[in-house]
Amino acid sequence: MEFKSVGSIFDGLKGAVREIKEGAVEVLDEKLLRGVAIDKLIYNAVFNGNAEVREYSRKLIKFTGAQVGVKSASIQGLYEAMGKGEVKGFTVPAINIRGLTYDTARAIFRSAIKNDSGAFIFEIAKSEIGYTEQRPAEYTACVLAAAIKEGYRGPVFIQGDHFQINAKKFVVNKDAEVNDVKKLIKEAIDADFFNIDIDASTTVDLDKPSVLEQQRPNFETTAVLTEFIRANEHSGVTVSVGGEIGEVGGKNSTEEELRAFMDGFNGCLKKGLKGISKISIQTGTAHGGVVLPDGTIAKVKVDFETIAALSKVSREVYHLSGVVQHGASTLPDDGFELFVKKGASEVHLATGFQNIVYDNPAFPADLKKEIYAHLLASHADERKATDTEEQFIYKTRKKGFGPFKERIWTMPEDRRKAIAAEIEAKVDLYFDKLNCKGNKAVVLKFVK
Repeated sequence: MEFKSVGSIFDGLKGAVREIKEGAVEVLDEKLLRGVAIDKLIYNAVFNGNAEVREYSRKLIKFTGAQVGVKSASIQGLYEAMGKGEVKGFTVPAINIRGLTYDTARAIFRSAIKNDSGAFIFEIAKSEIGYTEQRPAEYTACVLAAAIKEGYRGPVFIQGDHFQINAKKFVVNKDAEVNDVKKLIKEAIDADFFNIDIDASTTVDLDKPSVLEQQRPNFETTAVLTEFIRANEHSGVTVSVGGEIGEVGGKNSTEEELRAFMDGFNGCLKKGLKGISKISIQTGTAHGGVVLPDGTIAKVKVDFETIAALSKVSREVYHLSGVVQHGASTLPDDGFELFVKKGASEVHLATGFQNIVYDNPAFPADLKKEIYAHLLASHADERKATDTEEQFIYKTRKKGFGPFKERIWTMPEDRRKAIAAEIEAKVDLYFDKLNCKGNKAVVLKFVK
């Protein structure tokens, strides 16, 4: 499947796509494109050893996607409508894909088509970009290729999740750390990430005497990064920007913190610029869940009343879409309707989908054994003295997706299909529980 050069790419797509001129293509046969052609194109966009071929394959996916009605988009218009009370009654799922990315994205699009849903986000966090070895341009290519493959039509929301300030580095050299995040933001926008969540909640200083001063480094840094996004967003695109007031895994957020952050942020932001569209809060969850000694996840009680109270304030006072819930995919499925009832505008789902990949019976036992052996050998320094082997493996197996990316990607088709079927069923459930079935028309009304 590997193209030898840029010149050979169109030979591999013969009959499906032709180049009109540099930067312009014509889809000759969509059925052929959705067959082997797009599979070849995305494989080369990710794994070809020639950087020029990888880059050109990614461009072709973008160009052909535009030809068949698939484009990366900002969810800003929909979230503004939520903030005005013009749209309500559903919570948008945002899904982090750490591995088996193309097949997972395909499963999500199949579910979206089946359920007539248009409100769902593909995202990847700053940390995940590193350990899964998926730079933004590659991630975008995988998502758009999956949409093409499944025949999806409409806007595709791709998001930078937790573009986070490192607290320790911030204390040592504030400007250098902020500039590092700016570089990632620029790379992401250039890769058509038109939704970006800034996380400067790590800089909150609870030792300060007032809530305003505790939140000051957070809202000041978020304002600086928002201004950078506005200066670099594409013509005609308003990037949807998220802020965060409570670091996930920390103490639960309060209305006083929300008001202090928003008032401070709005006061810092340059006049005339769009601010944030949503706010992430802490309600009792932790990323990946709390791992017990046997490797299972402890039951966590989400503070849904905090979600209700802060969503109300965020909408009625600041006209945001609502609050964002992180670390939700390991929560019991039967509680997801409460996110809708309590007004959460967005819920983030990551570890649960990772678990589907690793724990499905179709995942090769020998490959899993090899990945776990790699983790035990290469990440031993991350193991706490109190960790059982099961706890350590569960907490670190997310870091197996990068080094074993191609091995996982090229598993036998029957195994990949079995895993993808379980992912699709889970997405079906979330679309149902979050009341996202049948909302594509609403999305198309507000997202241009």
